[in-house]
Amino acid sequence: MLDLGRTFLQAVERSPNAPAIVDGELQLSYVQWYRIIRRVSLGLQARGIKRGDRLVVILQNRWEMATLHWACQFCGIVVTPVNWRAKPEELEYCMADAQAVGVVFEAVSAVAVEGSATAQRVLRVALDRVPGGNCSFESLTNTADVDVDVDVDANANANANANANANANANANASAAAADMRTKFESAAEADDLSLLLYTSGTTGKPKGVPRRHRHERAAALAHVAQNFYRRGERTLGVMPLYHTMGVRSLLAMALIDGLFVCVRRWNSSQALRALSEHRISCLYLVPTLYHDLLAAPEFADTDISSVTKLGFAGAPMNDALLQRLQATFEPQWFVNHYGSSEVYTVSINHDAVAKPGSAGRAGLNTRLRVVHLQATTPDELAMPGEEGQIAVDLRGDEAFEGYWRRPDADAKALRGGWYFSGDTGFIDGDGDLFVSGRIDDMIISGGENISPVDIESVLSLHPDVDEVAVAGVPDDRWGQRVVAFIKRRGTLDSKALDAYCRSSALVNFKCPREYVFVQEIPKSPVGKILRRKLSAGEFERDAAVDAVGSAKSE
Repeated sequence: MLDLGRTFLQAVERSPNAPAIVDGELQLSYVQWYRIIRRVSLGLQARGIKRGDRLVVILQNRWEMATLHWACQFCGIVVTPVNWRAKPEELEYCMADAQAVGVVFEAVSAVAVEGSATAQRVLRVALDRVPGGNCSFESLTNTADVDVDVDVDANANANANANANANANANANASAAAADMRTKFESAAEADDLSLLLYTSGTTGKPKGVPRRHRHERAAALAHVAQNFYRRGERTLGVMPLYHTMGVRSLLAMALIDGLFVCVRRWNSSQALRALSEHRISCLYLVPTLYHDLLAAPEFADTDISSVTKLGFAGAPMNDALLQRLQATFEPQWFVNHYGSSEVYTVSINHDAVAKPGSAGRAGLNTRLRVVHLQATTPDELAMPGEEGQIAVDLRGDEAFEGYWRRPDADAKALRGGWYFSGDTGFIDGDGDLFVSGRIDDMIISGGENISPVDIESVLSLHPDVDEVAVAGVPDDRWGQRVVAFIKRRGTLDSKALDAYCRSSALVNFKCPREYVFVQEIPKSPVGKILRRKLSAGEFERDAAVDAVGSAKSE
């Protein structure tokens, strides 16, 4: 299998002049971007970072972040992206755990770097002349092109730079050069080398490092292209952060199909809509929360969305109401529900999310899955059809990782008999389709009954005056936990109306919420996942416009 450096070279050789990346005013073709990537890769090596070393990158979704990701793939450095919002102690944990030899940062992450003892002992590459670095990103890009036969910009205007579009002559010269790109700058990596070290969100304890090889990443990107029906030249918004598996997948997938990656540095629905229209985005791959924000933006009604033909979502279940609104608004050719994880990128795919709301479909191209009993210790303890259990995935799959980074305790918990026990709950229906109901940690146990929050959220989301909803278990002396629905309203609404609505629905009685709490916002992670633990702990702001919080009747 090709490594990822050679994978990028494929796009340069096939489509040198195709638009590759956009970040504000900067627009680069594949051959232009390749030259910068090449220089950054050489620059990192010139500063002593070797194949197999871990380089922490704590940046927003900017062109430099994407460039560093690809540069590391060429020279075998293991890119280790960290949330740019990380606190000093969080960055320090990742730096020390990864045994990182360098860190790349910008203004928004400078405080975290300054507060990390490990970061102060290694190479610190600063962007935008931010204080605290001992090397600038610009100095990496100015590294001399040694041992390179082909200078793809040789005949370009002497004053042209990375921020300029190539003129007709430069494009012609670039095409000729790329057609005979027998360069000594071949990728130094191999398919079995580590490509990426992702850190999980750490919702329960310290984050876990997930090492992924080039072959894992390439297989996952190929499957992403196939399973979302992408064609050559697609254009996507680079919205999902590049420290998250969804963001990385979008970046790699575009290179596989000579597509365009449009950077969105920090989520802003208005800016995202402008980029969507300006660059004629053809495919969106977001978490449900961001779709909700797009539809809610005042500018949405005036935005030309006609170029978008493919919608994909992952990261969390999408409620029925949002599914229906997106289908009616975009009328996409394909609407794909992708269920996966950092550890095993694709678990299952539903190519028609609207036809069977809530279904995560069936195993992906490179995957085998099964649902086992909630308390199962082996992968052979299968749950019955319709029985809720834990979702397990075959580790022999092409996209599956091989174990956590320096965490034998986590391996012992999650890896059993050659299968990855995901910690996610779900069931397989009579048709053989998977439904994901949540996390084992999110399961509400009330009066001895196991209750999934997702089922209740789907029902409540269909109420016309409910904008967003999250359901969580709250400690209760009698029931152990009581089911509480946290509601962000869009109209006039009270608890009695919601209780009547739920009891007239298909929800069984014990799943109906015992309490409704109206909130200003539903707490979410930086990638849009609902943080139910914060709701259970009372970490939210009530909707001041509601006079009282009503409780539902007890059975």
